[in-house]
Amino acid sequence: MVSPQQPPIYRTLERLVPLFLSPTQREVGVCHTELPAGRLRWSSMQLWLAHGSEVSIREQLATQVILAILSNDLAPGQRLPSTRELARRFHLHPNTISAGYRQLERDRWVEFRHGSGVYVRDKKPATPLTPTLALDHLISSLFRSARDSRTPLAEVKTRMRHWLELQPPDHFLVIEPTEELREILIAEMKKSLRLRVEGCAPQDCRSSGALDGAIAVVLPNKLTLVRPLLPEGTDLLTLQVNSVPTSLAGWLPAPTDVLVGVASRWPEFLKLARVVLNAAGFHPDNLLLRDARKPRWQRGLEQTAAVVCDAVTASRLPQDCLVISFPVLSEASIAELKRYQEFVQSPLAL
Repeated sequence: MVSPQQPPIYRTLERLVPLFLSPTQREVGVCHTELPAGRLRWSSMQLWLAHGSEVSIREQLATQVILAILSNDLAPGQRLPSTRELARRFHLHPNTISAGYRQLERDRWVEFRHGSGVYVRDKKPATPLTPTLALDHLISSLFRSARDSRTPLAEVKTRMRHWLELQPPDHFLVIEPTEELREILIAEMKKSLRLRVEGCAPQDCRSSGALDGAIAVVLPNKLTLVRPLLPEGTDLLTLQVNSVPTSLAGWLPAPTDVLVGVASRWPEFLKLARVVLNAAGFHPDNLLLRDARKPRWQRGLEQTAAVVCDAVTASRLPQDCLVISFPVLSEASIAELKRYQEFVQSPLAL
């Protein structure tokens, strides 16, 4: 059974598999011999109505008629099976079939002709398909292709179950050897993303289950280190680093008479900040550097005009400090992660 937390595509597949493949289903071919004069023939169309499915008979009927219209299995002006015929073939109450047809009429897929029956409308509805119905259309195409290629339904069902049992991505995994930098990247991503964000060192990627349900991400300079450690075919997103000049633009020109703090648990952040701030015009004597891994690292920071820091250290500074948090990741990189997140959670929304 697919978890409710999994992406909609998995839940839709689970809903449609019994619709097409349930062992309790009944099948009717809507391809008949020549009818008396004045009557229309039905083209090649098949209906599967699964008794005991969690999907109502009304919804099964309406969905399959819509898909047949979209796939041109049912042509404009074509007559559908009568309520009584479908009720008799599937051992259903006529009101159940009638409810499905009324829904199709309300949604402007079919029309009732007095004394004649139910017909496909000449024009499809102008309103766009719902995400669920659009996905149903894609999946029905899969089953149609399987039928055309004479693939046994039992084999289709087996392979479908295999794919349904695969765990879809449910979290990002930051693969970074430096623990302090890894924590910073995780903190920045958590601020902007709904999916869970975890991290590990490159050597831990080989551990059993480490990559299960993970969307692996890595900084550009660690790509050649991490890629060989991952199983073949594993997706690996490359994070983009923020532009330092862009980050500093709002704080230049540099004031000459203020004390500025720089704090971080990542040594490279301290080195980079000192070099960049010096180059931007901040005098070395006006920079107070603090390694947040050491005891009493906060001392003196309350006397500074502002403290430049990373996303992790920002939450640990004294409340009276003006915090200037410089992100490691670029806005473009965060935007790409959001798009990937949306694709995972709502594949048809993009």
